[in-house]
Amino acid sequence: MIFRIDPTAGEPLFAQLAAQVRLAVAAGTVRPGERLPAARDLAASLDLNVHTVLRAYQDLRDEGLVDLRRGRGAVVTAQAAHDYTDLRAAIDAVVRESRALSLPPETTLALLKEALR
Repeated sequence: MIFRIDPTAGEPLFAQLAAQVRLAVAAGTVRPGERLPAARDLAASLDLNVHTVLRAYQDLRDEGLVDLRRGRGAVVTAQAAHDYTDLRAAIDAVVRESRALSLPPETTLALLKEALR
């Protein structure tokens, strides 16, 4: 799993990292039982503070997507195994409609976030 962090983005670094793990789980590229990189190793490879990575992992733990255990690291939980086929089809429909209306991605995202509240 390759992580990319943009230090110039408005989103906090830990949130960027957590979002990438969520996306990988939803896309099925990371499966239940799979171990995420060790926090120290990931922090070193991304040139981040280890606490930034740990904060992302803790947020994912709080959501039930990963299990954190000392000496075992962060492991994707069985709870993360959902079938997102219908959701992805609905998202694809939203994307097609957004493009047909020539909406910028930021506007579409804002509308989705508002609908999720």
